[in-house]
Amino acid sequence: MAATKTQRIGIWIIAGFMLVGTIGSFVAIVLGNSNQQTDKERAQTEYAKYQKEVSDQQTELSKKYFDTFNQYANRPAAFDAASVTELKTNDIVVGDGDTLTAESSFTAYYLGWNPAGKVFDGSIDGNTLKAPFSVTPGGVIEGWTKGAVGMKVGGVRELTIPAAQAYGETGSGEDIPPNTPIKFIIMVIPTPKQVQPSEQLIKYYNAGLIN
Repeated sequence: MAATKTQRIGIWIIAGFMLVGTIGSFVAIVLGNSNQQTDKERAQTEYAKYQKEVSDQQTELSKKYFDTFNQYANRPAAFDAASVTELKTNDIVVGDGDTLTAESSFTAYYLGWNPAGKVFDGSIDGNTLKAPFSVTPGGVIEGWTKGAVGMKVGGVRELTIPAAQAYGETGSGEDIPPNTPIKFIIMVIPTPKQVQPSEQLIKYYNAGLIN
């Protein structure tokens, strides 16, 4: 049966609403995707800004301390592993800052080497220093925790660490086999002010826009 004029008008109206609804949904999706992409781009820009601030601080610290610490670059040398039976410390430079305790957090540049004299890790990277190492209680090997006690900020100390207070029976990679004593030079510096992320960057992170 053919539709009446009134029915046809009703059908057109319904079809019109459906078309408008479809277009509206499509526009909302497009705008939503566009806004999300814009937010991601803004998040990346904000994150790049934060990374630059961190990098700039690292560069300034390297300029300030490189010459002082680099003079110890040739200190690592072979030593008799069998003779290392207890933790020993040797103050090369006595600092003039606060005295460290076992509960202290501190910031340091360092060099670590094995009995063969091979440096397995350190802060020197060519003609610059890497970011200084932030030490928290319980966050490092026992030899560091106990070995740094009594140091003053600004000081330089050599640590000779028996295996039991280093990486023990497990070892750590090819350069530190199980039951290997190790040595370190550590230079404690005043802890720099931490670069803080902006509130906007934190919001972007919480929104999952930064991995």
